[in-house]
Amino acid sequence: MPADTVHPDADEQGGPGRAERLSALAQQHGALVTLLLAMVVASLSFDTFLTGDNLENMALSSAFLAVVALGMTFVIVTGGIDLSVGSLFALGGVLAAWGSQYGTAVALLLPLAVCGLIGLVNGLLIARSGLAPFIVTLAAMLGARGILLAVTDEGSRTYLVDKDSFFATLGQGSLLGIGVPVWITVALFVLGAVVLRRSRFGQYVYAVGGNEDAAALMGAPVARTKIAVYTLSGLCAGLAGALNAAWLVSGVTILGSGMELEAISAVVIGGTLLTGGFGFVSGSLVGVLLLKVIQNVINQIGSLDSAYQQVVSGAFLAVVVVAQTWLGHRRRML
Repeated sequence: MPADTVHPDADEQGGPGRAERLSALAQQHGALVTLLLAMVVASLSFDTFLTGDNLENMALSSAFLAVVALGMTFVIVTGGIDLSVGSLFALGGVLAAWGSQYGTAVALLLPLAVCGLIGLVNGLLIARSGLAPFIVTLAAMLGARGILLAVTDEGSRTYLVDKDSFFATLGQGSLLGIGVPVWITVALFVLGAVVLRRSRFGQYVYAVGGNEDAAALMGAPVARTKIAVYTLSGLCAGLAGALNAAWLVSGVTILGSGMELEAISAVVIGGTLLTGGFGFVSGSLVGVLLLKVIQNVINQIGSLDSAYQQVVSGAFLAVVVVAQTWLGHRRRML
């Protein structure tokens, strides 16, 4: 090949080719493009979609799932999975509602302490004992649900939050016309993005998910990283449950069922690979919003049963996983 000839899929400096860059962009921003298209179609189809009340309701309902998905992102980037977050979400809400009678500090710290401790135990069992994340977190899911039933007398007791308390303001208050839970969620995602992309801990998270053995050889603290991400996942689930209790001014025991699957779906739809080593917290937020837009559109139609939300979400997730697999294979082949 002549010296002045450049391959169409390679940079002059030997960087990634055009096709590889396009595959990476599609994998990273495909969910965002889909979200924008879905919002445009929904706004053209339904007059009430872009109203302030509808957007506010979607933002608030997205906030709690988004906080759970934030912690799940770190777990999945390491190549793990956490099935306990739905039960921890419900447990955190009940503990927060119970603790609110003793003040806002107890209402927030109690669910964080209990759910964070359960996440820590998950991490220790997975990292130190070599147990499968699926089995460990499944056991934690059942255990957390058992603690929830014990605290609420088999679900017969519902703890209420004083509507005039500061804790209730965290769920029902607003700032500049936007709900306080939304602001808290945005702040957490900004912090999560900085930690994952700009900190040494974030580098360890990616390294463990990319190749655990290679990460260990490079000196990365593999066990500590795994323990940290599962603890973080428990903390996020507990905090989301507490904020939800403040929003509902009660600790509802039946919440959280299937939430772990919604969180995993949002993370994967956002571009994070289930195999680990690749992902972004911003993509997880986009994934949550996309799921909520789909659910809202189905509700706007009115004639469709709510079960169709699960059908559409499941079908969409299957398409995304297939697309991710194809894009990942294509990038490896380039």
